[in-house]
Amino acid sequence: MRMRKKKHGEERLLQCSEYLYSHEGAPLTNPSETVFGNTSPVYLEIGAGKGGFAVGMTKAHPDVAYFAMERVTDCVVLAAERAKNEGSDRLRFIIDTADNLTRIFAPGSVDAIFLNFSDPWSKKGYAKRRLTHARYLAVYMSLLKDGGILRFKTDNVGLFDFSLEQIEEVGLTLNKLTRDLHASRWNEGNVVTEYEAAFSAQGVKINMLEVVKPEGFSLPVPDDLKADRISYRPTQEE
Repeated sequence: MRMRKKKHGEERLLQCSEYLYSHEGAPLTNPSETVFGNTSPVYLEIGAGKGGFAVGMTKAHPDVAYFAMERVTDCVVLAAERAKNEGSDRLRFIIDTADNLTRIFAPGSVDAIFLNFSDPWSKKGYAKRRLTHARYLAVYMSLLKDGGILRFKTDNVGLFDFSLEQIEEVGLTLNKLTRDLHASRWNEGNVVTEYEAAFSAQGVKINMLEVVKPEGFSLPVPDDLKADRISYRPTQEE
């Protein structure tokens, strides 16, 4: 469901501009040093929504540099306002899509990637748009350092099963797997998203998987997702 356009959205976003990051130039080889002036581990969230998870993660991990990508500007308005109110200084929001990741981040520059309740793209023929499709897994593996993690949470069983198939297809091995995160041993320290809190309150089980990038592991990044292609900028209407 499309979010209702926020009143005075542009003005509100401008007031939180210190929490936004708009990239120009070559991909970042050291995102933490370039943006925050330090050498902290770099965490990247793709599909940040209203920012609850991002803000929660910066509180739980104050020593990391956190980047949260979201394509819907009105979501970023709420997320950036929340970050400002909470004083999350090591957090920046990127208004863009996963298709542009290699334009922003250089290979081996990210320590952890988080996908939370991604769009399942359930319609026939839309599988390649799913953020756990093999084509995007190739991008994540290129961005992650050796030993870096990819973690995915969803309430959608079909999408979770699809994701497991894609991970096996590209030759990756699961480090963690549960179909009921909140009842599992991995729930300790789990930062809850807005969707997660709502679904759990309704008794919906949360699926979670985690992959650790093996040393020297690589996958060919599709040509249309490489950094040298024409950049695509999302608009509010999309």
